[in-house]
Amino acid sequence: MSILDKVVAAVTPPESIEARRKAREKARAAAGHNDWLDHILQHHAQIEAAFAAVKATSDATSRLAAQRELALILTGHANAEEVAIYPALVRFGHKSHGMAGYTEQAGAKANMGELEYLDPMSQEYLDKLEHIRGAVAHHMYEEESSRFLDLTKLTPGEQARLTERYDEEFERYVGDELAHGNHLPREARGTRAPGGTTGMRPEKH
Repeated sequence: MSILDKVVAAVTPPESIEARRKAREKARAAAGHNDWLDHILQHHAQIEAAFAAVKATSDATSRLAAQRELALILTGHANAEEVAIYPALVRFGHKSHGMAGYTEQAGAKANMGELEYLDPMSQEYLDKLEHIRGAVAHHMYEEESSRFLDLTKLTPGEQARLTERYDEEFERYVGDELAHGNHLPREARGTRAPGGTTGMRPEKH
């Protein structure tokens, strides 16, 4: 394998764009109305938009601001999965899936931390950003195509518990305002659930 091939393999998810599209459609079909999986899928779309927003910036100030928003939603989403979803995978007989999720997200967090040391307008920065994006895209594909689908077979009570805990942990990190779609890249605000929220719990009145 050439050096170029190794670089491409490191940043390009092994599955095709079409495979990822079909996996998301499958997961959406399995998700309930405004439940934990529905929220996760909407966060996945927001994360994709946040990566695109960072890359699309044309100056250092805008890029660093977009990077902070990406880091916020990516970390909040990861923390919520690690507290609520991965323990359920381990508990209900899918330990390897749960542990793989922890490992992959630890890697993404470490790489996001490294990004802060790079010149935001350099090619090295863009290469690192693309490496992270590719790894996260593959991680989301694994969750949507197989890892999370078995949890949709749990009892309604367990489903409700997963939704409550996931939302609590996400909002604990990002805050209620961002959880409802504010201050996200414009592209990420389009995935709104019925009721006017971005797939979180209904807004409090």
